[in-house]
Amino acid sequence: MEQMLREVEPLIPALRRYARALMRDRASADDLVQDCLERAISRWSQRRDGEVRSWLFTILHHLAIDRFRQTKTRGVHIALEETLEGEFGAAATQDQNLMYQDAFNKLANLPDDQRAVLLLVAVEDLSYAEAAKVLNIPVGTVMSRLSRARERLQREIEGTASLSGNVVPLRSVK
Repeated sequence: MEQMLREVEPLIPALRRYARALMRDRASADDLVQDCLERAISRWSQRRDGEVRSWLFTILHHLAIDRFRQTKTRGVHIALEETLEGEFGAAATQDQNLMYQDAFNKLANLPDDQRAVLLLVAVEDLSYAEAAKVLNIPVGTVMSRLSRARERLQREIEGTASLSGNVVPLRSVK
């Protein structure tokens, strides 16, 4: 054991320098050197005759490669003390994503002519005249298609087949 300490202890500063150069972070480098020394001590009997220095640097290098692979697959480690309380929490988005998907599906059920008018006026915020120009149809046709699209979309949302008397407008009329 004493022989091992005499051979390994003088190499620790060089191992730390190499680890810091590899890891670019003092704490990670110190952890890497500690893991290297633990592995070297636990496997000292498996060491082949030869240079202890190159053996230790090989262990350190292989451990560093393992850490880089772990970081690549797991992401960068951030110490809990270095984060703010609100950084880990995020609002659940499943319900919102389901609502969006449902709305897109209902929109897809509209006839093409009604869907085009609804998208241009309600989503792209074109005026009736601009939508008429884009679709090359009269303004009155835009207004009637938009009205029918809103009514049909409202029925789809409510899940009823019959026409509802109170249609909720998707946006204010210009």
